[in-house]
Formats: sequence, C-alpha cells, structure tokens
Amino acid sequence: MTNGLIHVYCGNGKGKTTAAMGLAVRAAGSGMRVLVGQFFKDGSSSEIRILEKIPGITVYCAAEHYGRYANMNGEQRASAGRCYRTYLSELLRLSRDFDVLILDEIFAACRHDMVDRNALLSYLDGVHPEVVMTGREPDGPLCERADYITEMQKRKHPFDRGIPARKGIEY
Repeated sequence: MTNGLIHVYCGNGKGKTTAAMGLAVRAAGSGMRVLVGQFFKDGSSSEIRILEKIPGITVYCAAEHYGRYANMNGEQRASAGRCYRTYLSELLRLSRDFDVLILDEIFAACRHDMVDRNALLSYLDGVHPEVVMTGREPDGPLCERADYITEMQKRKHPFDRGIPARKGIEY
C-alpha cells in the first residue's frame, strides 16, 4: 500500500457527507475499493442504501446507534464512547484492504471524546489509503495532517425558515 492523501470536508454548511459520498462513487467507478464508516448516524440514510449496491464500496456500520450527541444522557454517552472506540479501531484495521477510507462525522466523535483521537492521529502519520474525514470543527492536529481542506459555509438554508430536512436531499 502506498500512502494516500488526506481530505477534510468541514464547516457549518450542507454538503460534507455528500462530497465524501460523491468521492466514494468516483473512486469505485475507477476500480478502487472504498470503505465507508459513519459516526452518529444509523446507516439508514438514502446515500448509504445506494452505496451498498455499488461494487467496490463497503459500508461498515457501528454495532449500535446512539443518535446525536446532544440528545444522549451520560450513560448513553459512555456506551457510545465504548462502541465508537471499538468501531474506529475496526475501521482502521479493515482499511488495509481498501484504497479509500471515509470517516463521516469523525470530527464530532473526536470533539466529544467518543474515539481514541491519538490512535487516529497515529494512523494518519503512518501508511494508509486515501482518507476522507467529514464534520464540523476539526481540530488543529487533524487539519495539519490534511492535504485537502474544503470548508462548506452556510450562507442560506431552508432549515432557517422552518423547513425540515427532506429525504433524498438532506438525508
């Protein structure tokens, strides 16, 4: 395996996950093997359902789903932390057999101490496939390791007018 580059899709705007999943489709279309992992999501979103049908893309979901961090109580946060630490470790181990690793919402998992951030940093310092990380507020050490940083900036969003997320568009 040769060392891949590191992509960061961050910011408060819509499109971080969409960009990552678009890259997954592009990579698979060129014959690359892609591993997709998501934190704080239950694997039922529209993009996951179609990605699972594309040859070359493997979606690997966490054993448990806990929802948004803000909605968890202390016991749920502790349980989610245990689950997500194991999940990240498994994703990093499995990634050796792939050309691209996508870690969707990894920055929230790091920010809330749901994963072993040092293990992720060590992984990024070693030999790894192309890595795509998404979420809001990536920390400095993760950004320092990135080769690409794309920030999605919200200027206007229907949610601000009370329009809820729509299936097929926002999820």
